[in-house]
Amino acid sequence: MKIIVCIKQVPDVTEVKWDENGSLIRSGLPSIINPNDKNAIEAALTLKEEKGAEVTVVSMGPPQVEEALREALAMGCDHAVLLTDRKFGGADCWATAYTLGLAIKKLGNFDLIFSGVEAMDGNTAQVGPEIADFLELPLLSYAESIEVGDGTVKIHQKMGDLTRVIEGPMPALITCEKELNVPRIPRMDLVFECFEKEIQVLGMADVDGEVGNFGLKGSPTRLRKVFSPKRAKAQVEFLDGTPKESSQKLVEKLQEINAI
Repeated sequence: MKIIVCIKQVPDVTEVKWDENGSLIRSGLPSIINPNDKNAIEAALTLKEEKGAEVTVVSMGPPQVEEALREALAMGCDHAVLLTDRKFGGADCWATAYTLGLAIKKLGNFDLIFSGVEAMDGNTAQVGPEIADFLELPLLSYAESIEVGDGTVKIHQKMGDLTRVIEGPMPALITCEKELNVPRIPRMDLVFECFEKEIQVLGMADVDGEVGNFGLKGSPTRLRKVFSPKRAKAQVEFLDGTPKESSQKLVEKLQEINAI
């Protein structure tokens, strides 16, 4: 069994800045593996232990993303692939999924693709499903448990108070919820070994796509404005009187501010 895990390196901060194109300014920011993607890594490594799967981790971004890939190798992944090229810069969800999809096609021969449900710096939850669409794969999303059978895979998906069971053929793509597992802490011996492993680097010329579909040029969406919402100052007013009188006063106050 061969598993590909798509991960993203994200800023480890609560306040971030964006350039005029709506692209995240990463320079000088501490970075981590997107927490939800660690759940995807852990799911793949669990299958590696149970079924002898081979795990390849893939990420797109600037050269510094190598740090995230090294951490994934330290957790236990077997291979790592870095997609990096200036032409990939400024990609939205669609262009990111297009690039990752081409790279996965190039790698070939896989049974499952795992990704986190969403990245903490965008919260779109679109890249995983769009990769599945690009590769024409069954999509099993929001997985809280995963069971692999003979040529099939089954997940449990939480829907409010209900749980939906979804089963599909392999190969397939699964997006992993944080409730799926608790990501492991890398063993010290694997931390040392991860720096001895070679990371495969692919650029635009290596993935054979249409130039106009990469990066900012290939992105059909544009961020017009990104900002932190200002907190409204709360004002408390007590309404005196009997319950009937205070209720009437409350209605009048709400009508004054057009709340009702």
